[in-house]
Amino acid sequence: MPNPQSIGFVGIDIAAKTFTATWSPGDPPRPRQFDQTTPGYQLFDQQLRAVLPDPTTVLVVMEATGSYWIALAVFLHDHGYHVAVINPAQIANFSKSLPRRPKTDPHDSLLLRQFAQERHPSTWTPPPAVYHELRQRLVARDALMEMRQHARNQRHALEQWPVHIAPVLTQFTAVIADFDTRIGELDQAIAQVLTDGAWAASAALLASIPGLGPTTTAWLLVATLNFALCPTPEAAAAYAGLAPMAHESGTSVRGGSHLGRGGHRRLRAALYMATLSAARANPLIRPFYQRLRAKGKPFKVAHCAAARKLLTLAWAVVTKGRPFDPQQGLTA
Repeated sequence: MPNPQSIGFVGIDIAAKTFTATWSPGDPPRPRQFDQTTPGYQLFDQQLRAVLPDPTTVLVVMEATGSYWIALAVFLHDHGYHVAVINPAQIANFSKSLPRRPKTDPHDSLLLRQFAQERHPSTWTPPPAVYHELRQRLVARDALMEMRQHARNQRHALEQWPVHIAPVLTQFTAVIADFDTRIGELDQAIAQVLTDGAWAASAALLASIPGLGPTTTAWLLVATLNFALCPTPEAAAAYAGLAPMAHESGTSVRGGSHLGRGGHRRLRAALYMATLSAARANPLIRPFYQRLRAKGKPFKVAHCAAARKLLTLAWAVVTKGRPFDPQQGLTA
C-alpha cells in the first residue's frame, strides 16, 4: 500500500559493495555512503534514527538493482521501516520529467528520495520461502557448472601433452562425474519446487512457452519475484537489461547507451540461452528472428531482440494467467 502518512523520505542507490543514501528532513539533504555489510546497515540505521527516531514514519525507496538490494531491504523491513523497491524503468521515466542531472550515485539517491516524497510508492514485503528455495539452488547450480567446466578444461589441457598420467586423468574424470551427479540433483530439486511450490501456477504457464526450460523458468520467477517487480513488459525488458539505456552506477556497472550493460545479468544470460532454443522451436520467436536476420541484422542484435520478445511472452502468460497460444500471440 502507498504511504501517505510518512514524514521521512529516504532514497538509496545500491552498488555491489556500497550504497548511497539521502534522506529528508535534512538541511539540505546530503548523500552519505555506507558499506554493503551488516555493520554498514547498522551504522545507516543509527544515523537515520538520530534524525527520524520512529522508523514506522519513514519511507525508504531503492531500485531493484540485480540482487544487491535484497539484504538491505530485508534488514530495513525487519527494523520497522517502510521499504519500496522500484523497477529502474520507473525511476528512469520519473527522471525524464525533471531537469537533467548527472548520472552518479549521490544524484541517484537524491532522485530516489524525491521520488519517495512525491510519489509515495507502495511498500515491499520480503520474498516468500519459495524464492529462497529456488534462488539458493540456482546459485549453487551456477557455481557447480563453473567448477565442472574448469575441471573439463584442465583435463583437456592435460590430454594435449604427449605423456598422459592415467591416474591424474582418472581423478579429473571422477570429479567431473561427481559434478554431473550434483548438478542433476539440483535440477531435480528445482523442477520439484516449480511443480509443488507457491509459484507452481506461474511455472506451469511459463512451461507452455516453447523454448523455456526449468532453469530459465526458475530464474524468471526468482529475478522478477514472480513478475511483481515488472508492471509492464517494457519494465521487464529494462529490468533484464534487454532495453537500450544509459547507465553508470557504483563500481560494478559502467556503460553508455547500448544494450545489455545494465539490468539483471543472470536473468539476461538465462534468456539469451533460452532464445537459442526458442529461435528454432517457438512458432512466434522463430519467424521473428528469421525476419531480422533476413533484413541483415547482426546475429547479436537479432538474438537480443528475440530474447526481449521471449521475455514479453513470459510476462504476458504470467500476468494474464493464460498459457501460451501462438494463434493469439502476446495477448494469449
